[in-house]
Amino acid sequence: MPALSTGPGSDTGLYELLAALPAQLQPHVDSQEDLTFLWDVFAEKSLHSLVKIHEKLHYYEKQNPVPILHGAAALADDLAEELQNKPLNSEIRELLKLLSKPNVKALLSVHDTVAQKNYDPVLPPMPDDIDDEEDSVKIIRLVKNKEPLGATIKKDEQTGAIVVARIMRGGAADRSGLIHVGDELREVNGIPVEDKKPEEIIQILAQSQGAITFKIIPSIKEETPSKEGKMFIKALFDYDPNEDKAIPCKEAGLSFKKGDILQIMSQDDATWWQAKHEGDANPRAGLIPSKHFQERRLALRRPEITAQPLKLSNRKSSGFRRSFRLSRKDKKTNKSMYECKKSDQYDTADVPTYEEVTPYRRQTNEKYRLVVLVGPVGVGLNELKRKLLMSDTQHYGVTVPHTTRARRSQEIDGVEYIFISKHLFETDVQNNKFIEYGEYKNNYYGTSIDSVRSVLAKNKVCLLDVQPHTVKHLRTLEFKPYVIFIKPPSIERLRETRKNAKVISSRDDQGAAKPFTEEDFQEMIKSAQIMESQYGHLFDKIIVNDDLTTAFKELKTTFDKLETETHWVPVSWLHS
Repeated sequence: MPALSTGPGSDTGLYELLAALPAQLQPHVDSQEDLTFLWDVFAEKSLHSLVKIHEKLHYYEKQNPVPILHGAAALADDLAEELQNKPLNSEIRELLKLLSKPNVKALLSVHDTVAQKNYDPVLPPMPDDIDDEEDSVKIIRLVKNKEPLGATIKKDEQTGAIVVARIMRGGAADRSGLIHVGDELREVNGIPVEDKKPEEIIQILAQSQGAITFKIIPSIKEETPSKEGKMFIKALFDYDPNEDKAIPCKEAGLSFKKGDILQIMSQDDATWWQAKHEGDANPRAGLIPSKHFQERRLALRRPEITAQPLKLSNRKSSGFRRSFRLSRKDKKTNKSMYECKKSDQYDTADVPTYEEVTPYRRQTNEKYRLVVLVGPVGVGLNELKRKLLMSDTQHYGVTVPHTTRARRSQEIDGVEYIFISKHLFETDVQNNKFIEYGEYKNNYYGTSIDSVRSVLAKNKVCLLDVQPHTVKHLRTLEFKPYVIFIKPPSIERLRETRKNAKVISSRDDQGAAKPFTEEDFQEMIKSAQIMESQYGHLFDKIIVNDDLTTAFKELKTTFDKLETETHWVPVSWLHS
């Protein structure tokens, strides 16, 4: 498209800029339909003509042209009279003849008329009979593609008017900049809406295609411009707006799954935030329940949904001394005594809604993140942990537990156990030095906080196997734990894959190994379901142990990514 020069030595004008716009905007346009619309607009001949006129006027406006004189006709008469008194030669005769011609006199007369007139725009006077109460009306025309307009409406309870309740960040209405919160809607495509319900108006909008014309009365209150959100949250529950009776507009809702990372675009509404999925190229935001609103709803539901106590098998794996899992008979003596400060993370563990997160990548000089393994008894957690340790004993480590029982002849203090007196153990319990501890046959067993620190201080990845309720107390800046849930496959696969496997009934490696029973399988499945239901929002990764070799490969890949890739972690871990 050729550019129109706006004057000698001028820079590229508006005409050429508009010609180049469609090509420059192409990478930012979502659909071919939008791109075609842009090309059609900028190819309009009437637009080209207007732009040419605009640039010509703009050029001459900068020169600020003014008439040199206002009485050209009178000056011509004076000149002719003076020339009559001069000796007449051929040039004077020709000039006198020219000045006497009617068309020249008419031209000079027109010149004087134009030069003496003021062409600045003059606004008409305000009419005397204007109604001060009359509202100003604005006509807006938006092009509707496949995407929603990105605005919600409501009926004002006091006036009954239909008003714009919110503008969705990044939506068509937001990008247009023409519609604002509080604007009163009068007509849609020529259809009056004063007597209609919001649902009926939404139906009209849904059925409209192409351009939609709105007649609105602008809101008198000014909106405070809000910047695009830089806050990211991790969803700790599943959400489907179609199943939420409280949401003001289901079509405007944003669905998400537990573990999804969401970018908060607006918190202007205390009940309904605007968000989009992190990394989503679509700029349009959707509605999600705010943290406060969701917590309040969960608190109201809680009496109806009373969590069942977690039942554990009375026959334990040989790794009991590492994890201190207790049977139903004596589980009341099992305790988690890690004292952690009151924090947002602690609270969200009790009422799972959202958790503010930030990207984190481990630096080479940092300690490794604590890896917490969680799973029901018999799922194969200890076997996976053992395979990891054997794969690289220099890189992985486990804690050495404490016990008050007597040391056996073949045992070395600090290797199998750290042997301490009952009095010292109880003192450490009172001083909150244990993550988890329990009592068996009048002897204490426990995992201390210092034993975790000891492994991490050796520049090793510490593998810690604990009960799921302990996890929330470990979620601190010091440990930055990564929690992996080892989940059993279906009960049919358990019967098939574990038919020759055995468990050890005693928790101190002295009992006889016995085959799994049907009750063991059922309790493993049930325990896993309860763990995932109550503590699933704390799990960073779920691995189904269907086949030990496959599960180990997935676990190893997870560890490699944990040490080299960027992950989302609670903001408090990096800004405490």
